[in-house]
Amino acid sequence: MQQYAYHPSPPPTRRVRSSQQWLAYSPVHARPPLEWPGKARLALWICPNVLHYEYDPPADPWINAWARMPAPDVLMYGRQDFANRVGFWRMLEAIDRFDLRCTAVLNAQALEKNPSIRDAMVERHWDYLGHGLNNTRFVHGMSREEERRYYLEMMETVHDQTGIALVGTGGPGPQASTEDTPDILAEIGMLYHSDWFQDDVPFPLKVRQGRLISMPYAMDTNDAPYLGQAFEAEGFVDVIRRQFDQLYAEGAQSGKVMCISLHPALFGQAHRIKYLHEMFDYLRSHEHVWHASGQEIATHYMNHYHDTMLALLNEQGQKDARRA
Repeated sequence: MQQYAYHPSPPPTRRVRSSQQWLAYSPVHARPPLEWPGKARLALWICPNVLHYEYDPPADPWINAWARMPAPDVLMYGRQDFANRVGFWRMLEAIDRFDLRCTAVLNAQALEKNPSIRDAMVERHWDYLGHGLNNTRFVHGMSREEERRYYLEMMETVHDQTGIALVGTGGPGPQASTEDTPDILAEIGMLYHSDWFQDDVPFPLKVRQGRLISMPYAMDTNDAPYLGQAFEAEGFVDVIRRQFDQLYAEGAQSGKVMCISLHPALFGQAHRIKYLHEMFDYLRSHEHVWHASGQEIATHYMNHYHDTMLALLNEQGQKDARRA
């Protein structure tokens, strides 16, 4: 299911940095070990996507939200609409059967457009990871203040609809962001940004004020890129098992995070759902796994590791500067 296309000659984005300065380098073997609650080896983070696609979004000079053909693309719109009509509910049966903690990757407008889904998530005390207001508008080209208002509106909508304070987000659509994004998120009280994909554990992001961490959201253990590349559900389950087994083994020395990102338009299809049950059964068969929400993982890391790790990074940076 092709979602997005990038225009071949987009306008330049506002940019003042010649290199990324948010993430300091830190080899995995040189860090203090992480310990999760209950001495768990692995923090497991299950992330169903709950999304809203506009039928005919305004034109964007950077990204075409409907890539197969210009809007109205009723075929692809219908495939995405299937997620909220059928796929979510089919997946929810499996989630309930195995009593799994979930953090919905959420377009905030999906709460208003699909109140029955909202009520089901609220009833189950789900957590939420922001994914923009909807999945067809992006933040490229926004001014700093426009982007700030955008995320504040997202946070307000989620709180008004669910009663939950949103503490983590990724960019809308295909992880869109600007150079201002990390600083804005820290300023408005977010704890984590999920778009970096650079580690197996949370990690401090250097921001101008406040505190912010990267959280290891899923790229390889994400059904969207996998099932969109001529692979199928049984192969994805095998990937999940192999990823889980390796992280679980490494977690005996220092705790790891494993995120699994699932899209109801894909895994909610009738021919795939038995593999979701198979996957959940495997994940539930292991002890020493912390079935956590994004907020719980981020809060634990912030309370116990962020300041120490940031101090170590700053100390290493000063040593490297002296040697240069």
